[in-house]
Amino acid sequence: MIFNSSHVTQLKSVYFVMTSSNMNRSTDPVSFPSQADVVVIGGGIMGCSTLYHLTKEGVGNAVLLERNQLTSGTTWHSAAQVRALRSTQNLTNLIKYSISLYQSLEEETGQQVGWINKGSLSIATNPDRLIHIRRQEALARLYGVEAISVSADEAKERWPLMNSDDVIGAVWSPDDGRVSPSDLCAALIKGARKRGGHIFENTGVTGIITEGNKIKGVETTSGVIQTEKIALCTGLWSQQAAQMAGVDIPVWPCEHFYLLTRPIDGISGNMPTLSDHDGHLYIRDDSGGLLVGCFEPMGKPIDPDRLGADFAFQLLPEDWDHFEPMLQHAMHRLPVLAEAEVKMLLNGPESFTPDGSFLLGESAETKGFYLGCGMNSVGVATGGGAGWALAHDIVHGAPPMDLHEADPKRFDPSWSDIAALSARVPEVLGKHYEITYPGRQWVTARDLRHLPLHDVWSAEKACFGQAYGYERPLYFGSDTAPKMTFGKPDWFDQIGREVRHITDGAGVTDLSSFGKIDITGKDALTALEWIMSNRMDRPVGSVIYTLMLNEKGGIMSDLTAFRLAEQHVRLYVGTAALKRDLAWIKQHIQDDWDVSVQDVTTSYATLGLMGRDAAKVADAMGAGWLNDIAYFRHASGDIAGVNVMAGRLSYVGSAGWEITCASDDAGVLYQAMKAAGVNPVGAFAQSAMRIEKRFLAYGHDIDTDNIPEQLGLMFAVYDKSPCIGLAAIMARQDKTAEKTLITIICDQTDVYPIGNEPVIDNSGQIIGKTTSASFGYRVGAPVALALIKTEHAHAGGKVNIDIAGNLTSGKISHYPAFDPDGKMMRQ
Repeated sequence: MIFNSSHVTQLKSVYFVMTSSNMNRSTDPVSFPSQADVVVIGGGIMGCSTLYHLTKEGVGNAVLLERNQLTSGTTWHSAAQVRALRSTQNLTNLIKYSISLYQSLEEETGQQVGWINKGSLSIATNPDRLIHIRRQEALARLYGVEAISVSADEAKERWPLMNSDDVIGAVWSPDDGRVSPSDLCAALIKGARKRGGHIFENTGVTGIITEGNKIKGVETTSGVIQTEKIALCTGLWSQQAAQMAGVDIPVWPCEHFYLLTRPIDGISGNMPTLSDHDGHLYIRDDSGGLLVGCFEPMGKPIDPDRLGADFAFQLLPEDWDHFEPMLQHAMHRLPVLAEAEVKMLLNGPESFTPDGSFLLGESAETKGFYLGCGMNSVGVATGGGAGWALAHDIVHGAPPMDLHEADPKRFDPSWSDIAALSARVPEVLGKHYEITYPGRQWVTARDLRHLPLHDVWSAEKACFGQAYGYERPLYFGSDTAPKMTFGKPDWFDQIGREVRHITDGAGVTDLSSFGKIDITGKDALTALEWIMSNRMDRPVGSVIYTLMLNEKGGIMSDLTAFRLAEQHVRLYVGTAALKRDLAWIKQHIQDDWDVSVQDVTTSYATLGLMGRDAAKVADAMGAGWLNDIAYFRHASGDIAGVNVMAGRLSYVGSAGWEITCASDDAGVLYQAMKAAGVNPVGAFAQSAMRIEKRFLAYGHDIDTDNIPEQLGLMFAVYDKSPCIGLAAIMARQDKTAEKTLITIICDQTDVYPIGNEPVIDNSGQIIGKTTSASFGYRVGAPVALALIKTEHAHAGGKVNIDIAGNLTSGKISHYPAFDPDGKMMRQ
C-alpha cells in the first residue's frame, strides 16, 4: 500500500472546517430560555433525532444544548452504515423507521441527507458462518426485511473486486444503505426548528438540579433552565454527565478504525457494503476509493478524561500496529488494496455498553432523567428510530414498542465500575462480528458478583454464565470452556444427566440471584392490589403468581409474591428484572400511602429442592414438615439447624420447594441436602425443563408487547378489583387475541432450535416465531414454545420451524410437552 501522511493532516483539517462552518449557523438567534418542557443534552445523531421527534409530538418548548457544535464527538466521523436487520423484531423496526425517515427528510426539510441505498452483501467463508448468515436471512424474512441467499459466484458478480476463492455462500440485503451523518443532523435540526425547537451550541452543562430524586433544572454556561425532563444524549461523555443527576450508567468509549484510500480503478459510482465478518471487516466505496472498517476481536478502550473537554472534531492518533492484522484480512479480500494509495487511517472514539445494546429510557434513580446513549457503533443506523422511541417515552410515558433490550434498568450497579467497563467494552466491540452461537458467554469482566454458594459450585466444577453481574452455574461436571456450535452442544449429555437428577431422584437449583423485594407498611396490600394483576388479599402463608401490567394491559413483569404477614409481602422477581421492577413499583406507589419498598436480594439465598424423591429427601433431612405445605403455600421451619422459609412451587415441572434462608446459612443448608443424596442442577437443565412444562420466561416468551390473553396467563389477572392495565384487558375481552402461545414438539430428534426462529405453515407462509426452545429430555425430542397467528393454532396440526433455512416439522399443542400428571403432551 502507498501511504501519504501529509494528506492525513490535510483531511482532518478539511473535516473540521467543513463541519464547524456548517454547524456555527445552528444556534438560534433567540434569548436563552429560563424554562423548557424538555432539555436535550447533546447534539449528535441521538440528540438531533430526539429533538426532532419531540417537536413532532407537539412539544413546543424543547431545547437542545450542545457544548461544542452539532455532530461533534462521534457522529461526524461515523461510517454511517444503515443495516436494517437486528437481533429482535423491535430493534429491527427502529432501523426500518430510520430508513423510512432518512428517505423522506429531504422532501420535508429541503436538506439533503446523502441517503444511498445500494444494499449490503454478507459473505461466509466457513460452515458455521454460513449457518449464522442463513439464520439472519430467516430472521430478516420474519421481521419483514428482504434478504436473499446467493452463491459465491453471484456474490462475486455483485462485488467484482472481491477475492471470492474462500467464499462458500452469501446473503444479499437490498434494503440496506448509508447516509451522510452531518447532513442528516442538519435536516433533523431544520425540521425541529420549523416546529419550534431551539438549539444552543457552545453551551456546556455544568450541573443538573434535582429535588427528591426528580429533575428540576439544568445549569449551563449560559444560565439556568428550569425543566422536569432531560434527555441525555451525550455520547462519549454520558457516564460523567449522568452522574450530575445522581445516575450511574455503564457507558465507556473504545477506539474505532477505518481506512480511507484515494480513487481506485474499478470503482465507479456507489457499491453495496461488503460485510466480511470472518475477517472482521466492513467495506464500501468512498469518493471513488475504498472505506475499509473493522470490528477487531479485541478493541482499545479509552478513558473519556484523556480526550479532554475540548475534544470535538479531532481524531485519535493512527495505530497501524493495532490495525495491521485487520489490514492483512482486507488485502486478502481485496487484492487491489496492495497498490492503493492511503488517504488516512481514521481513528475515532465511539461509546459502548457491557452487553452491546444501547441505553434508551428513563433512569431508575432520577425521575424525568431519560437516556439515549451508549449506541455501540449503530448510532446513525438506529438514531432515527431510537430518537422517535425516546421522544415517545418522554411524552407518553413508554416507548412505542417493547424495548427491554435497551432499558437502562437492565444493568446491575456493579457495571458502573470503571475497571469492569474498560475490560468489557473491547470485547463488546469485537463481538459485533462474532458468530452468535447458542450458549456464547462473555469472557471479560467476570466475577463481578458471586452467589452465596459460589465456592461450593466451583468445587462441583460448575461452568458459569453471567447474569446481571452474577456468576450462575449453567451446568456441572466440567469447568472448561465448551466448543461453540450450532449442532449438538458439548453440554448436551451433561444436561441430560442433570434432568435425570430431577426425574429419577432429587436435584437442587440455585435461585439466589432472583431479586427479592420486601413490601411493608399499613398500605402495603393496597399498593400491591393496584400494582399487581392477581388478587393479593389472600391469607398469610399464600404464594401468589402474578403479573405487573402497563396501562395497555401489556406485561411489565411476572413474579411470585409470598405473603409473610398482614403488612409484609416478599416479591421474588427475575434476576435481570430487579432494578426495573423496583422502579415500576416505586413509581406507582401514591405519596399518601404508608408503604416501604426494600431490596433484600443479597440478604437471602434461595435453593430449589425438586424431583421425584424430594419428599424422601425432606424426611432424610429431618424436615418432614415440608411435605405438609400445600401447593402455592409457604411455611417456616428448621433444616439442619438453619431457619428457612419454604414455598411449595416449582419452575421445572416436578414437585418440590423453593427454600429461602439467610445468605450466610446457605452452605449448611446445601450440605444437608447433599448428604441426603441431592445433586446440583444448573440453569441450562432448568431452562430445558421449564420449556417442556410450558413455563414462560420474561424477555423470551413475555414482554410488554405481549398480553395475558395470548400467553394463557389470564389466571393471573383478577378482575374483581381495579389494577393497572385491567381496564385495557376488560375493553378487549370480547376480542380474540391475534396471537396464541403454542407448544411444538419436533418430529426430528437431531435438530437444535434455540428460539427466535420463524414458524411456517405448510403453504410456506410465516405465521409466527419460536420464543424459547431446547431439547426436551423427558419427551426425547426438541421442544419449542412459539407465538403464532391464532387462526393457525390448531391443536394437533403441523407446522415447520425454519432453522437456518432448513425446515423441521412439529406438532402443535396447547398444553405442556411434559407434566408430572400426564407425563407426555396432551392435545
